[in-house]
Amino acid sequence: MKKVIFLAVVIGLVFVINNQVRSIYDLWQKKDLVLSTQKELEYLKDENKKLKSELSYVQTDEFIEKEARDKLLWVKENEQQVLITDKIITKSIAEEQKAIQIKPNWQQWWEIFF
Repeated sequence: MKKVIFLAVVIGLVFVINNQVRSIYDLWQKKDLVLSTQKELEYLKDENKKLKSELSYVQTDEFIEKEARDKLLWVKENEQQVLITDKIITKSIAEEQKAIQIKPNWQQWWEIFF
């Protein structure tokens, strides 16, 4: 009779210990989940601050004027608008390249040392 009671107590304790180990393991997993979620929350808070500051800048008159000048070609009174065409730009690049005639390497070395 004592052996049966002892065996029943041991089996009961094994089940209790097994349940305790599983609950500890689950808590560790949940702790990792909480930590990763906290890191993500901090990242999102930082991004939110950045977006709020960008929104406040976008709502300023300075930004609105800059965008109007750049994208809509807006000019104030007593100002003149100057448009530079691609043809003029390519011309100036060609003239620059003619002015800077690339010399062979041996000539460049010769000029450095002599």
